Amino acid sequence: MADSLDIAAVTRLTGLTARALRFYEARGLVQPLRTASGRRHYDAAALERLNLILSLKKAGLTLAQIQRLTANRRIDLHGLITAQLDHLEAQARRISEAQTLLVSVKSRIDRGEPIDAETFCSLIRHEQQDSTTMSQDQWKAVTDRYFTPEQQAEWADRMGALGEDFDQDAYAAEWKALGDDIKAALPMDPSGEAAAGFVQRWFDLLKPFTDVASPAMWTGTMKMYDDMDNWPVQADPGFDTEVWAFMKQATAARMLAGVSLALPKQPG
Repeated sequence: MADSLDIAAVTRLTGLTARALRFYEARGLVQPLRTASGRRHYDAAALERLNLILSLKKAGLTLAQIQRLTANRRIDLHGLITAQLDHLEAQARRISEAQTLLVSVKSRIDRGEPIDAETFCSLIRHEQQDSTTMSQDQWKAVTDRYFTPEQQAEWADRMGALGEDFDQDAYAAEWKALGDDIKAALPMDPSGEAAAGFVQRWFDLLKPFTDVASPAMWTGTMKMYDDMDNWPVQADPGFDTEVWAFMKQATAARMLAGVSLALPKQPG
């Protein structure tokens, strides 16, 4: 293996840790050679692969995305890049909003205003409320396209049955966490055990909705999410089109396997 490097040399050359290299190997992203004693060695092809992974990570792609992109399978590269740009733009907006808040607070401190921790937290909460208002406006633009005023009134009436204790912000955070977990696990077999676990989590989280939704609300919501690429604004449901498409496949696989899932019931 004269033309290869051991793991210590590769860590020095790439800046990756030995743990990261072993993790990439476990994910199938790179396949090092092995000596008779089992030590890892990386030839020119493996080093080129590692440099490709590093370049794609600099572009902000996740390891799951990199795995799909480098697996020699057909992939919608335009869609992947578009989704990544949307994600980075949203991230940039959050960073910009945080910078604006910090600059504003710093300028008040520079002017001699007494800004203590309690006041600082109050300003952050105010900023979060403004962000929530923007998110609500975005969702209204989406729902106005797919539901009539009468249908939206029915939505409001039925969702009101969840009670005052229902925390919409916490609920949205749970969807975001689940969406991120699914995204990180892709690609995976929609009929496999891991997918079955995600389907169960998905429908457990859907329960507040399925408890009050009518079949028409369910159908309308499915159509709305099927058309995510054409939404008039970039509202964030906590998951992207790739996760949505996968969960439809995984759900169909569970139903074909005879698993009963909680769906809205006919009224009466």
